Amino acid sequence: MNRRKFLTDTCGACLAMAGLSASFSSCNPTRYLTGTLEKDGLTINKDEFKAKGKRETAYRLFIIVQNEALQYPICVYRFGEDNYTALWMRCTHQGTELQASGNYLQCPAHGSEFNNHGRVTNGPADKDLRAFPVTINNNHLFIDLRAK
Repeated sequence: MNRRKFLTDTCGACLAMAGLSASFSSCNPTRYLTGTLEKDGLTINKDEFKAKGKRETAYRLFIIVQNEALQYPICVYRFGEDNYTALWMRCTHQGTELQASGNYLQCPAHGSEFNNHGRVTNGPADKDLRAFPVTINNNHLFIDLRAK
C-alpha cells in the first residue's frame, strides 16, 4: 500500500467514526430545565420528554431540573405516559452531586451508583436516594418538594 492510499483510507475511516460518534451523541442529548417553582414544588411540562424523531415520537429516559432555589438538581425518569420518578441528585454517601447516565445515577467522587428508582446498586452509599412524589395534572408534572 502506498502512502497516499494509506492516508486516504485511514483519514476517511477516522472522519467516518467522528461523524458516527457525533450523530450518536446528538441523538438524545440530556434535557435541562428550570421548571416553574410554586409554593410546594416544581411544575414541568410532560412534552419536555419528547425528543424529535423522524417517523414516530421518541421519549427521553430522563430530564434534569436545575433551579436556583434547589441545592441539588432533580432527575425525573419517565417509565410511561403516567409513570414518573423524581430523584434528588445528591449522593447519600457524602453529598456529592450525581451524574445521570441512562438508567443510572453515578457519584463521581466514590463510585456509588443508583438505579432509576433511586435504589443503591453499588456502594459505598448504603441509603437510597431521596425521591419526591410526582403527580400529573393535564399535561404537567408536579414534583412535590415537601415530602421527606
